[in-house]
Amino acid sequence: MAEKKRTPLKNVSFGEAVQEVEQILARLEAEQVDLDDLSREVARAVKLIKLCREKLAKTDREVRDLVADLQVEAEGKGTEASPGAGKDDKAGAGAGEEEDLPF
Repeated sequence: MAEKKRTPLKNVSFGEAVQEVEQILARLEAEQVDLDDLSREVARAVKLIKLCREKLAKTDREVRDLVADLQVEAEGKGTEASPGAGKDDKAGAGAGEEEDLPF
């Protein structure tokens, strides 16, 4: 009966997936899951966890790409806008540390 109320995986947000996994775990820990439903509940939890991992990986890639693009832009502007760059090695070493910043 609870299966009919569940949102299809393709429409589940990350937050909803985490919340549903927590609810399933709570029912399992409280032994509120009938043995006949146990496999279905565990299978749903596994699918939700996989979905969460996929969403996390996708978001991680997107954020890394955005930061990398920002760094490329900053490096491009930094080489043109710094007339004193390369005058002495000490200044160059300090600038190298700043290049790690995303902005």
